[in-house]
Amino acid sequence: QVDRATQQIIDITEGIQSTLVMLGHKLRGGVTVVRDFGADVPRIEGNPGELNQVWTNLIDNAIDAMDGDGTLRISTRVDSGNLVVEIADSGPGMPPDVQARAFDPFYTTKEVGKGTGLGLDISRRIVVERHHGEISIDSKPKETVMRVRLPLRRS
Repeated sequence: QVDRATQQIIDITEGIQSTLVMLGHKLRGGVTVVRDFGADVPRIEGNPGELNQVWTNLIDNAIDAMDGDGTLRISTRVDSGNLVVEIADSGPGMPPDVQARAFDPFYTTKEVGKGTGLGLDISRRIVVERHHGEISIDSKPKETVMRVRLPLRRS
């Protein structure tokens, strides 16, 4: 509880919307954004700057995976005491060996100069260690879903 002061009651949807605005320049062209935000999603306790970094990493990766053409689907819902955020893309999908290493520090499939291999590692740390949640990958050809589960109440 070192920096509990940075925790606030936040609106996840607001954070995601501002991330989409910030990444708007990458969404031009053939990327269609589908927003499916649950009306019953409550505000939760969290660090808005850290969570916005997670949304930025996940959305940026999804856009890159589609190479400028496809559908980016972002949804929020409540499920079993958790706020669930899904960021899905219609890219080629991740093979099992890539999924297995995706959260490893410095692991990247991007060409040299395009990625550090730290985005998913940092995202995992923020979600799991700082917000006591879970982050997972569900991927098949033409659909990769990054799923973040954040507890509605801190224990």
